[in-house]
Amino acid sequence: MGYRCVVCVKQVPDTKRLTGQAMKDDGTVNRAALPAVFNPEDLNALEAALAIRDRHAGTVTVISMGLPKASDVLREALFRGADRAILITDRRAAGSDTLATSYILSCAIRRLEPDIVLCGRQAIDGDTAQVGPQIAEKLGYTLVTYLEELLDLRGSTLRVRRNLGSGFEVVEAELPVLATVLDTANTPRPPAAKRLMKFKKARCRSEVEQAVSRELSEAGEDARATEVARRCLMLAERGLLIEQWNLDDVGADLTWCGFKGSPTNVHRVQSIVLAGGAYREYPPTDEGVGRLVRELIEDHTIG
Repeated sequence: MGYRCVVCVKQVPDTKRLTGQAMKDDGTVNRAALPAVFNPEDLNALEAALAIRDRHAGTVTVISMGLPKASDVLREALFRGADRAILITDRRAAGSDTLATSYILSCAIRRLEPDIVLCGRQAIDGDTAQVGPQIAEKLGYTLVTYLEELLDLRGSTLRVRRNLGSGFEVVEAELPVLATVLDTANTPRPPAAKRLMKFKKARCRSEVEQAVSRELSEAGEDARATEVARRCLMLAERGLLIEQWNLDDVGADLTWCGFKGSPTNVHRVQSIVLAGGAYREYPPTDEGVGRLVRELIEDHTIG
């Protein structure tokens, strides 16, 4: 029988590669200037789900909400072993805060009826750690946070160890369960070469539409629509069509989505400009290191 697992993943800006162009003049994040990556702790959540499937059978479905570009992380999830990938993309979801995002995701997850939902503890572009718990609340699922180790899974009972920072706690929860996973929970498996070769051409419908628009820019609307339908059918027949849902597909109430459904208001955005000052180089010799240490002591940086 196995367990139906759903993993929520997010494509985020790589905050480890900040440059002087990382912020716009209005103080907002210039996402175009930062490479997009798979949210790190979501990889741990995916690995936890794959480990459950490997040990107990079942399925792993990965779901992401974002622009069509978010298909990149869904493809990576397929490379690593996910069975199914779903993209939720809709212009009406633009501006969703954590409350609206968790509502939309909960609507989608409810359609899938999973036994276990796994999320990374938090996303590196927001650090709120709110979406996972809010999804659990909306679904009425048991919530387990800070999962560091899955100790046992038998029948409808999940037993895990939670890392509390100053200690740990072992808890049992009845399925269905939503758990948020720490980066110390496991080591995510790398993409498998065979799966990478198989799924590297996987696309969602929006990506197909963008490609057709570029390649058939002179064609009429009907001709482009026909070509999109043909390519999507071919991808589906080969198991390479990433499912794409909009807000209507998940049955979402639009009053709870996007800007309208987001009660969070930004009071002030502060742009911090990092400016480098003068610097000195010290040769990698005993004399150079000694001179560096003396200057640090004289400046009271150390000592």
